[in-house]
Amino acid sequence: MSDPLIRELDHYVVLDPAVGEQILSAAETRHWLAEQLQRLKQLPADIAAVEGLPQQVEWLIDTACALEIEPGLTVQWFAVRLEP
Repeated sequence: MSDPLIRELDHYVVLDPAVGEQILSAAETRHWLAEQLQRLKQLPADIAAVEGLPQQVEWLIDTACALEIEPGLTVQWFAVRLEP
């Protein structure tokens, strides 16, 4: 389980090889992750075990920071604090 302090952060750095580095709000990151999951032809078994797209996105936020979207192509996201 991720550190509870992560939930207090409102922004993420998203690393997408197709787009580059972006800073997104928490809501934008969730939307971006949902889009990434919807593009997959087959979900990894651990994600597929979670029922529903919103729950899958939350599971990823809570447990991971990378998702292989194609062989050799991985997207990543990291929570960041913009203000001290």
